[in-house]
Amino acid sequence: MEQHKSGFVNIIGRPNVGKSTLMNALVGERMSIITAKPQTTRHRITGILSGEDFQMVFSDTPGIIESPAYKMQEAMNRFVNSAFEDADILLFVTGVEEQYDENDPVIAQLKKLSMPRFLVLNKTDLATPERILELLKWWSERVPFDECIPASALKKRNTEELMQTLRKYLPEGPAYYPKDQLTDRPERFFVAEIIREKILELYQQEIPYSVEVAIEAFVETKTKEGKPLVRIQAQIYVARQSQKIILLGRQGSAIKRMGTSARKSLEAWLEKKVFLELHVKVRENWRDDELQLKRFGYE
Repeated sequence: MEQHKSGFVNIIGRPNVGKSTLMNALVGERMSIITAKPQTTRHRITGILSGEDFQMVFSDTPGIIESPAYKMQEAMNRFVNSAFEDADILLFVTGVEEQYDENDPVIAQLKKLSMPRFLVLNKTDLATPERILELLKWWSERVPFDECIPASALKKRNTEELMQTLRKYLPEGPAYYPKDQLTDRPERFFVAEIIREKILELYQQEIPYSVEVAIEAFVETKTKEGKPLVRIQAQIYVARQSQKIILLGRQGSAIKRMGTSARKSLEAWLEKKVFLELHVKVRENWRDDELQLKRFGYE
């Protein structure tokens, strides 16, 4: 009988290199929110992929922030640092458009690791074959990667090959989670993430980065016709009164538009009708308030 294999696969890299897109491509579910803006992922998010004889527990981390401006960003960097420590396999993701300095601290950290480490050169659909080979050579001369894989997470190019290679490196071990479980995060977490995604998509400048979403109520009930209905009440926290005014918009028009977009995405994700109620509250300097950060899960 074949041995069961299992392990923790941690994904690290700078903001906006496609780490969340890669995890979604590998796990096959929409685990991490994906927008065009950097610093989209703020927490470590776990996606679980199980087969008959294996289980991979993927962890998508926030992008490495080189000069954190808030305690929130310091906490995000702590999530990244912990990913270096508790992985069975580490996936370092870099984009073809990125440049690293020879003395970048990440290179020093990658060199010291004892677990298998993979280079995933992402967004290869945006580069010539010559440029891809040049980058693979540059990286392999600096870090002794066990595997170097060019890929396009968005186009699902080489993601199946990456998956097969990961399976070869998995250590023998038990299933850490039930085989039908897809994540260790509760539904409320993803509901808040979907609402935050819409804020990232629909608002400009500093608004998305000054916002946090807390789910105050999540009640499953039924419509008059007896169909499943989820009533969700969400509190959107901003850092200043001026941000609240922008978030609401003229006579509440902006938040209404955002709420409609969020509700449609939530209905698609939950596969149920959703009644969504949004409130905006000013919580000054929440990004530097340790008590608030703890409440929002930045531990």
